[in-house]
Amino acid sequence: MTRGPVWTVGHSTLRQDELVPLLKGYGIATLVDVRSFPRSRKNPQSSREELERVLPAAGIRYVWLGKEIGGFRKGGYEAYTKTQDFADGLTRLEEIAAGSPTAFLCAEKLFFRCHRRFIAEALVRRAWQVIHIFDAERSQPHKLRDGGAELPFGEAPESGIRL
Repeated sequence: MTRGPVWTVGHSTLRQDELVPLLKGYGIATLVDVRSFPRSRKNPQSSREELERVLPAAGIRYVWLGKEIGGFRKGGYEAYTKTQDFADGLTRLEEIAAGSPTAFLCAEKLFFRCHRRFIAEALVRRAWQVIHIFDAERSQPHKLRDGGAELPFGEAPESGIRL
């Protein structure tokens, strides 16, 4: 049985007045920040402090899990996915997603250029439907990259998902 969906999104250069409607358009109630360092000189509107302030005011819960499953790991992120710390962080993400429509966020717009791809892989292998958000009109289900058996996704829920 497939669980979810769980969405992924990269904030890139989105302003808050773009990010909030994007999340709401997909029915996201909780945003889990998976950046190890949740700040940016180029995009200060995406700092942890700003998101902690703006998102709850818009009715979206903000959770930071950068310590548990953030990127930039010694030895590489793929190796980190084999550790107990990663497994514990992933379990925490699953608990959050089980209780609320959830997206996990990093800075990189394209999931395949950052560690969100590894998190997505792990979730799909644990029977979650994962959908990558590109913009308000485009999203795509995660496909296992190593040719592993794909899980059936069934019908998209009534949450604005555009598959």
